[in-house]
Amino acid sequence: MCSSICTAWQAGPSPIGKRIESFALDNCYGKPVAMSDFDDRELIAVVFLGTECPLAKLYGRRLAQLQTKYAEQGVTIIGINSNKHDSMTELLAYQNRFDIPFPMLKDVGNRVADVFGASRTPEVFLLDRQRVIRYHGRIDDQYGVGYSREAPMRNDLAIAIDELLAGKDISSARTDVVGCHIGRVKPIEPSGEITFTKHIAPILNARCVSCHREGEIAPFTLTSYKDVMGWEDTIIEVIDENRMPPWFANPEHGRFANDARLSERERELIVTWIDNGMPEGDAADLPEPPQFVAGWKIPEPDQVIQMRKEPFTVPAQGVVDYQRFVVDPGWDEDKYIVATEARPQNVAVVHHILAFVIPPGKKDVDLEQVLAGYAPGSLPVVCPDGVAVHVKAGSKLLFELHYTPNGTEQTDLSYVGVCFTEKEKVQKPLIGRIAVNTKFQIPAHDDDYEVRAKYKVQEDEALLSMTPHMHLRGKAFRYEARFPNGEREVLLDIPRYDFNWQLKYVLAEPKKLPRGTVVECTAWYDNSGSNLSNPDPGREVGWGDQSWDEMMIGFMETVPTAE
Repeated sequence: MCSSICTAWQAGPSPIGKRIESFALDNCYGKPVAMSDFDDRELIAVVFLGTECPLAKLYGRRLAQLQTKYAEQGVTIIGINSNKHDSMTELLAYQNRFDIPFPMLKDVGNRVADVFGASRTPEVFLLDRQRVIRYHGRIDDQYGVGYSREAPMRNDLAIAIDELLAGKDISSARTDVVGCHIGRVKPIEPSGEITFTKHIAPILNARCVSCHREGEIAPFTLTSYKDVMGWEDTIIEVIDENRMPPWFANPEHGRFANDARLSERERELIVTWIDNGMPEGDAADLPEPPQFVAGWKIPEPDQVIQMRKEPFTVPAQGVVDYQRFVVDPGWDEDKYIVATEARPQNVAVVHHILAFVIPPGKKDVDLEQVLAGYAPGSLPVVCPDGVAVHVKAGSKLLFELHYTPNGTEQTDLSYVGVCFTEKEKVQKPLIGRIAVNTKFQIPAHDDDYEVRAKYKVQEDEALLSMTPHMHLRGKAFRYEARFPNGEREVLLDIPRYDFNWQLKYVLAEPKKLPRGTVVECTAWYDNSGSNLSNPDPGREVGWGDQSWDEMMIGFMETVPTAE
């Protein structure tokens, strides 16, 4: 339901200074609520929200806290959902999940969003006593696309409210709006030969559904035509910016078995289909959905090792320190491991898992023995026939887990599964190699600091995979081989490193590394304020375990090539 909506303000670069007349929409209980119902309120903050948008989830409880804080000072928040793909039931669930005390309204047909000029969720418009827009932008600067801070550096909405209540001009009336695109109803009749069932579903099944399905880490599902509706603008944006599917290797160097990039043809099909109004197509053309193993991707493990006895509690908001748990797997004899898989018990909050081996009698991990790792979309370790990982008797495991809060308190008890074989069946070991540099200090405010490390091949071996590892200031990473004959080759180039995706790059064909080859790794760091992930640009940064410190490791997996 939508009644009197003001069209007094004109579309332009800024809505600041434009007056909004009363409108009425149904709340999540189906009852009409009008802006005029709050005529006694000094200020109204209209916030556009989506039920599945990750940022809207993170800010749901914060908006509830702001409403409680400012209610007695005559401030009301009104939440509006304009997404065509969000139902009233989902809107009610969002309100209940975050204990929201303000009205949540459904903007059918995105008519109110069009009047405000809203484009994303969450997006704030703060109206004064005359219902003139005085502030437009974000809630604060703690969360954004690809970054999160331990706490906001600037509470933009709260500051704007305080300044208006005090009769002052707003010091920063416009801030960047970051979030998901509003899923608008668009006046485009579906047309054209490119359809969801025949052309788009196969692409999504192959490239996206492994994460974008029920119970996995992606914020929304893409397993059906209905799922895609409303996300088209976001899909176009992440494809154009090469954020999805996550893959950061420079295509000019190396070929990789797990290359996740969309082909130019796939990109063209998706863009054309969206431009043509997204026709559904004939149901008979719909491919069989991909089958995913409900349990393990490796064979049934011989042993499952939990990260600790009790679950870890992940808070609703903020930045969680790396959690590190030492576990004794009870290996009183040497083990030969042919498959490992790290699995999050709660995929909604687990960013990544690393399980390192602590050799017997040692206190520190062996960086060259990463038993298992997990990141969204990652593959388990499965050794070729005759190859195994050798772990000495008495070894312990260190679980390192990175958690990302998602707006509600969660618990997690992640684990690793391992498959063993007999020593007699092992012909070659799978060996972890590293190029590592722990002796660096990144100057404060330096936006392009370079750190180098190298690994020298002692016996002929074949390189199978590479995994660069840095923390929040990581900017770029490169592996380069310098062969004994003087030739050089870039093995892997990551021009835009993203801490949010701890990807392993598996070569399509093993790369022979003769004895004497030197693998040189170069890492670049951005410790400046322009790096939005940077927790403190004014601090000199060196090696450390936590994400606000830094690391420089070029992980590699090799097998010896000598008979």
